[in-house]
Amino acid sequence: MTSDDPGKDTTKIQHGEEARDLDFNPPFEVLEPETLTCPLVFSSPHSGSLYPRRFLVSARLDALTLRRSEDVHVDALFRGVAGLGAPLIRAHFPRAFLDVNREPYELDPKMFDGKLPVFSNTRSLRVAAGLGTIARVVGEAQEIYLGRLPVEEAMWRIDRLYKPYHRALRALLERAEKTFGVALLVDCHSMPSNTQAGLGQSESRGPASRPGNRPDFVLGDRYGTSCAVDLVETVEQALRQMGYQVQRNKPYAGGFITEHYGNPATHFHALQIEVSRGLYMDERTFEPSPCFATVAEDLTRMAAALAAAIADRRPQQAAAE
Repeated sequence: MTSDDPGKDTTKIQHGEEARDLDFNPPFEVLEPETLTCPLVFSSPHSGSLYPRRFLVSARLDALTLRRSEDVHVDALFRGVAGLGAPLIRAHFPRAFLDVNREPYELDPKMFDGKLPVFSNTRSLRVAAGLGTIARVVGEAQEIYLGRLPVEEAMWRIDRLYKPYHRALRALLERAEKTFGVALLVDCHSMPSNTQAGLGQSESRGPASRPGNRPDFVLGDRYGTSCAVDLVETVEQALRQMGYQVQRNKPYAGGFITEHYGNPATHFHALQIEVSRGLYMDERTFEPSPCFATVAEDLTRMAAALAAAIADRRPQQAAAE
């Protein structure tokens, strides 16, 4: 992690108290284990499903369409990690409202009335695609808003939601590193399966449940820069042994969170995991499928294998990499 961390602040924030609002009470939460026993930290930044009324009024899309960008149920899939002694931080605000997996000021000036801060990143590829810190589009490039937003609204979302989330995430990682000499962030996401209707409801799993052998999981480590290779291999091997199809970095290598917090040379590792939605839910209705519990149990088993792999890891070993 760098000194210009978006969550860095001298004020200690616990569970987002500073960012409480009628729409988000609180905007995120940390599910803590009874006893902290491993250096893993799990984050679900896109599973929030609370849509403020003022947001829905300003949108040209209905709530169901807005949810297409949501990592539906991902926080529930990984909830079992608390039993392994690892915390899970999850957002309550939706990704379509604010995306914490972006730079703090990755903003499209055409979306706002008023002047953005001079240090805003207005020229990134993500901004050009309409997927900045405050997204312009969801789904198949569908425009979210009826008109421009006041720039003050953008600053409110960043100051009251984005920054507290990153302060809390940073605190969890620093606690893990201080306690165990190493920290490993697992950033949890979902991806569309692009399967035919109904396939996601099958009791089968792994390659047999996916046409064309599309991946069930994509592991992103920024092409080997954000996480030690043996830890990534542990996750891949565990999932493959359960019968799942796994790919690395394509098409998802990890976003801002993985890149920003992952620095193995300083004992901080970060790995992004994308789960195919067709494995655990009906992608049309967002309802969990009959195999939801099985996938959740498998992810807990995977997390246990990862915790075991990092248990004997020493700071000097991480530094040597």
